[in-house]
This record gives sequence, structure tokens and C-alpha cells, in this order.
Amino acid sequence: MERLENELAHGRKISQDTGFYLGWSGTAGRLRSERRAGMYRAAGNIGRGKTILEIGCGPGILTSMAARSGAEITAVDLSPDLIRMALARNPAPNVKYFIMNAEKLEFQDNAFDCVFGSSVLHHLDLNKALPEMLRVLRPGGAFVFTEPNMLNPQIMLQKNLPPLKALLGDSPDETAFFRWQIRGLLLDAGFSGVSTEPFDFLHPWIPGALAPAVDSLGSLLERIPLLREIAGSLLIKAKK
Repeated sequence: MERLENELAHGRKISQDTGFYLGWSGTAGRLRSERRAGMYRAAGNIGRGKTILEIGCGPGILTSMAARSGAEITAVDLSPDLIRMALARNPAPNVKYFIMNAEKLEFQDNAFDCVFGSSVLHHLDLNKALPEMLRVLRPGGAFVFTEPNMLNPQIMLQKNLPPLKALLGDSPDETAFFRWQIRGLLLDAGFSGVSTEPFDFLHPWIPGALAPAVDSLGSLLERIPLLREIAGSLLIKAKK
């Protein structure tokens, strides 16, 4: 219960300055969010005729991008503050918002073609949340998430030093993943076809004028064995 209260407090805090805490503002933030949205669309086959569940929609930035595909989007978040922001941002008729705990999803079995989310799994008790996501996916459905990579030096410090966690807006209980760790958790939960891929050397604080060049350089770094392992994020894909 204390963890859920911490996450609700976290939602209230980041709703006061989502640009700073979530890293989606400015040129770097736009490039990062657009890239992630493209990953979800491609890996999750998000498009017209599909029913999609977004876990941890936050203020709805990626929700809006997914909604442009024409898919039927259901977006959930534990935070009422963030759900209000998401609804104000994108009241599109093909999007439904719910205040909901991802560890107790209030949907029928086999309800969705894809479940996706950005930087949310590391806030959850995955022993509870992963079976729920598997349950609501249709057979063959896609699981696509991007999460912080624990091998990234900044991420490792940020997630393990409480003063730095507080300074950068993290909740007390959140963490990050080693890619072999999250792969094992998904396999144990019953997912198949699991893959984890490091990506993203574009830091959200890169100045706007430099962001395109750093983004291009990052794409090159992602192709270099060993070096790519310390990229900032993980692309996590699986199937039911």
C-alpha cells in the first residue's frame, strides 16, 4: 500500500512539470517521443481495426501519437492528475481513459491486440502486473515497452542513490532493468518471443540546436557492440 501511495504522490509531482520530469519537451524530447511512438506502431502493429492498451499513459503524449493510427486506444494510469492532463490533451473519440492500477486490470481476458507503454514497468510489481497484461492480450498479441537501462551510467546512479532519485523526480520505489533481467521476468510470466534491445543516446537535456546531430550520432553508436549496451533505454518486445 505504501508503494501505491508513493506512486500517487509521484504522479502529483510530475504533473506540475511534465516537461522536466518526463523529458518530452523541446527538440530532444520530441525526437525521443516520436521515435518511441514509431517503435510501438511497428512492433505492436498498431493501426485501424486494432484494440490497444497503453499502460501508464501519463499526460497522454504517446497516447496522442498512437491515436493518430486510427486504432481504438484504451489508456490507463494510476494517477488522477495525469489522466486529467491526458484527457485535456487528447479527447479523441478513439481514445478512452481510465484511472486504474496496472496490477489489477479491470478488463476481460483476451481483450487487446497490443499492450504498450513508456517507462512504466519499472514502477510496478511485475509479479502482479505481467500476468495481468498477459491475461488481457489476445493470443498472438504484442507486448511492447521502452524502459530505462540499468547499464547506462546515469540511470544506474539515478536509480540507486536516493538523493539523486529525489532531485530528478523519481518515486522512492522505482528502479530500472538489466535486459537479461526483464527478459527472464517475461519468460517466467508466460510470454514468448521475448527480445530486449538497448537504444537511445539522445539525452532529453540536449539543447535543441544540437539534438538532431546527437540523435544521428546515437544511431551510429547503437550499432557498436558493447558500447550499445550502455544506451539509455531498452526496447522490450514479446508475444502472448
